[in-house]
Amino acid sequence: MDLHALTPKTEIQRRIDKIHRTMTDAGMPAMLVTSNANIYYTTGRVINGYVYIPVGADPIYFVRRPVGIDSPDVIYIHKPEQIIELLAERGFELPEAMGFEMGSLDVMSYQRLTNAFHSIKPLNASSVLRTARSVKTDFELDMLRRSGIKHERVYRRIPHLYEDGMSDIELQIEIERVSRLEGCLGQFRIAGESMELFMSNILAGDNADAPTPYDFAMGGAGLDPSIPVGANGTVIKPGMTVMVDSNGNFTGYMTDMTRVFSLGEIDDIARKAHQCSIDICRVLEKEGKPGTPASHLYELAMSIVADRGLGHYFMGHTQKAGFIGHGVGIEINELPVIAPRSRDVLATGNVIALEPKFVIPHAGAVGVENTYIVTDHGLECITGAPEEIISLN
Repeated sequence: MDLHALTPKTEIQRRIDKIHRTMTDAGMPAMLVTSNANIYYTTGRVINGYVYIPVGADPIYFVRRPVGIDSPDVIYIHKPEQIIELLAERGFELPEAMGFEMGSLDVMSYQRLTNAFHSIKPLNASSVLRTARSVKTDFELDMLRRSGIKHERVYRRIPHLYEDGMSDIELQIEIERVSRLEGCLGQFRIAGESMELFMSNILAGDNADAPTPYDFAMGGAGLDPSIPVGANGTVIKPGMTVMVDSNGNFTGYMTDMTRVFSLGEIDDIARKAHQCSIDICRVLEKEGKPGTPASHLYELAMSIVADRGLGHYFMGHTQKAGFIGHGVGIEINELPVIAPRSRDVLATGNVIALEPKFVIPHAGAVGVENTYIVTDHGLECITGAPEEIISLN
């Protein structure tokens, strides 16, 4: 069994080189990678184990499961306490400090690892890895473009999936069925604080105004208090919008796309707000060049919203989100963050989702979300489904 599965070794080396540069800038001589997302990034597959990355040398992969990986840089272990001795056998000198994924490790795992490396000063590797991953390689961009193509195919089929009398959850099930048949992997990876979502967020009518505990742009009451977000069984009726924010993970790299559908005529203010969202995207597409502060994009969007008198509905109504966009890739909330206090600056190869959305009482949610690649000429959209509100009639 090949360690790097379907990802070329040259691609893995590019990623490791990028991590090495970021580690050097942060003064981090070594790190231990532990989360599934970052193990996938550094290996091209998910393993149960650890990836030890020293600056200036190739990684060593300490694996518990699966069995059968045959590679000179793989060492099978039963527990992390073996790692120090095994590194010494390989001729590695232990560093004075080491990075651990403090942003994702639970307390017990962190204590166990730092006890195993008791003589080494712990540093936070989470921010270093997020920075390295924020600029995608050409291979990663190709994966994202492929996801975008399949994502678009699914959205173009949505009007044909609706039947009279459907509820939001019934429509969601049909969308998810088509997505899986198109090749969607189903996994929805989210970094950071506890946020949970299944494959899609489908919001019909006033359910879009139901606040959720999660830091999502849109809410929804959900079907059960155990997952209080998204569709809640609302029957789709004339005058309602239906916002579809569905999983775009077809390659291990996720695109993020939102489109709006409607049944019958909807309020003029909902249509005006939807057009405002499209207009914001057109402006930010031109402005989103390398070197642009992410906060500048947020300010531009807010100025357009204010000029049109729509601030009351922007990024939520009862409860508002404090951002209009975010990085995407292996996880759905990567860097950069498009928010008022963001310190991020756009760089060539960033991939971001822009989602200037509105909630209009008695109509529902409107607005679009697209995934973009940051290029020297601005933002390249890779989610090309039609942006206008599409009738379900």
